[in-house]
Amino acid sequence: MADAIHAAGAVLWRDGPEIGLIHRPRYDDWSFPKGKVEKGEHVLRTAVREIEEETGLVPRLGRRLPTSGYLVGGRDKQVDYWSARPIAETGFTPNEEVDRLVWLPVEDAEARLSYQRDVDLFREFLRGPLHTWPLVILRHAEAGEKRQWREPDELRPLDEQGRAESSALAGLLHSYGPARLISSATARCLETVLPYSRLLRSPLTTDLAFTLGETSADRAVERALDLVSEGTPTVLCTHGEVVSDLVAGLCKEMGEKVPDDPGLRKSEFWVVHMDTSSIAALERHGPLRKMARASATT
Repeated sequence: MADAIHAAGAVLWRDGPEIGLIHRPRYDDWSFPKGKVEKGEHVLRTAVREIEEETGLVPRLGRRLPTSGYLVGGRDKQVDYWSARPIAETGFTPNEEVDRLVWLPVEDAEARLSYQRDVDLFREFLRGPLHTWPLVILRHAEAGEKRQWREPDELRPLDEQGRAESSALAGLLHSYGPARLISSATARCLETVLPYSRLLRSPLTTDLAFTLGETSADRAVERALDLVSEGTPTVLCTHGEVVSDLVAGLCKEMGEKVPDDPGLRKSEFWVVHMDTSSIAALERHGPLRKMARASATT
């Protein structure tokens, strides 16, 4: 059996709300912007790249939407979708692949869609909140073997693999737009988000509530709830020993089902999409894998 085709895209919207649809002259159809994952490419980068290429718009990804599956030429095709809104414009240029971009009110957009699978996706999009913001909970990247480090543990740096993961993370985290950066007060956590801090030209703040040896599960959850109450997009980098209790505690406090495995491997991250005082969706990723795991809730 041929390998499945993997693609990514988004339901693109702007205030109104209005929905962005593209026309493909080859198929004479109307659909959402999407495209195939290139070899070695992370699915988040695919979603952002395809939206930019097909619409000339730079998107910020919102909450995760259901994956759409169907057959193309006898092969399974899986398309991962997000809600997304434009934050910048490079200019739409009609071409052989996409010759029109239109913005339509909700009712007109649904009527314009060419495929029932897109209608079903669109209705799922409409069932959730439009405006969300991300709280990213990130476990630090690879930092070598702890037992081989003879100096204070808070000074243990990233190893070669960890530095590669840190660089990759900067671009992936930026898919969700600019965020304030909060880190455990250890070298390995600070180094994990340093490339993203430089990309944003944004300060990086340490917080003992997420620092191994300085915190507890209750303290980490309480501090995370404080951050949530401020409604500001946030990336916080912490330790494996903190992550599971933090994610589970946050979900319980906010009335959300706790994931079967709330823990993270090194350099993986949870994206908690917040809608005012509730969790709109959860998704999980790793930096050098196309997708570790993703789940959507509304």
